[in-house]
Amino acid sequence: MNNNSTAFIKEDPWRIFRIMSEFVDSFEKLSHVNPAVTVFGSARMKPANPYYRRAVTLGKELAKQNLAVITGGGPGIMEAANKGAAVGKGKSVGLNIELPHEQKGNPYANIPINFHYFFARKVCFAKYSVAFVFMPGGFGTLDEFFEIATLVQTERIPKFPLILFGKKFWSGVLRWMETQMQEQNKFIGPNDLKLFTITDDPHEAVALILDYVRRVGPPEKIPMAFA
Repeated sequence: MNNNSTAFIKEDPWRIFRIMSEFVDSFEKLSHVNPAVTVFGSARMKPANPYYRRAVTLGKELAKQNLAVITGGGPGIMEAANKGAAVGKGKSVGLNIELPHEQKGNPYANIPINFHYFFARKVCFAKYSVAFVFMPGGFGTLDEFFEIATLVQTERIPKFPLILFGKKFWSGVLRWMETQMQEQNKFIGPNDLKLFTITDDPHEAVALILDYVRRVGPPEKIPMAFA
């Protein structure tokens, strides 16, 4: 038996229990906060940035409508959205991930949940949200955007509102998707580009989410991801 096989026997099976514990703990806590809206965005956004202030407003307005706010639990845009939800006396959820350098939990998440595994955290973003707002961000935000978009496109989750917040930031991405992915190469269909709404107004974003919630019905009738 080689060293790799020995390591598998000693370590990998036990990781399953750590993974299971993350799902059990997070599912138990998040099952009490629906309906919720997940807000993605850069951890590096400073409080003086207009997008930070708009994220605070967004979180506050969502809380006023009894919608919980879920973020990645860190600084920047995540902190701003959690802050708005907390100020609005709503449920402010932070799904914090253990990272060696950047991530640090913000103080505004009144329902903090810690994760070791990115994939377990991603499942919780999708499973317990009825809408997704993508503020300007880096690789992580783009990863989350395309993953959620893929889940909606392939009908693995319902057609929840996908809101791209920041016309200046996102317009180039949408233009590239239209010209390169759709028109020139036919990698996506024209209807795929209709999955998103782009805005610069927190109140418009909230209105779009509320319209979806009203059309679907009371909380118990709102379809869940991965039901």
